Amino acid sequence: MTPANFNAFCAALPHTHFVEQWGGAQVWKVGGPKGKMFAIGWFDGGARFTFKCSPMSFEMLKSAPGCCPAPYLASRGMLWIQRTSTETLSDTDLKTYLRESHKLAGQNLPKTVQKTLGLLA
Repeated sequence: MTPANFNAFCAALPHTHFVEQWGGAQVWKVGGPKGKMFAIGWFDGGARFTFKCSPMSFEMLKSAPGCCPAPYLASRGMLWIQRTSTETLSDTDLKTYLRESHKLAGQNLPKTVQKTLGLLA
């Protein structure tokens, strides 16, 4: 997945906000600038994609080829995976996980914000 494809996909999800931080990381949040982070793209000499996931997905992906627990985030007990190659997750599969990450992050917003954004089911 190219940086343009990654950013276009994340931008198309509802209520997203983009920021570049941490020395060039392309960070996507749901709920505005102060919202919850759901995706990070790193494109410094390669393409790495980091996303939030469920406990079951984390267990399945943490030692899969081309995936690893996300540096910094997972070491602090957060359920984040980093895809470093397409060995296990194709771009199509990655998009599925990015959608789920967006949903999970949205569920961590305050209920009043979720209601305002129409994220409550």
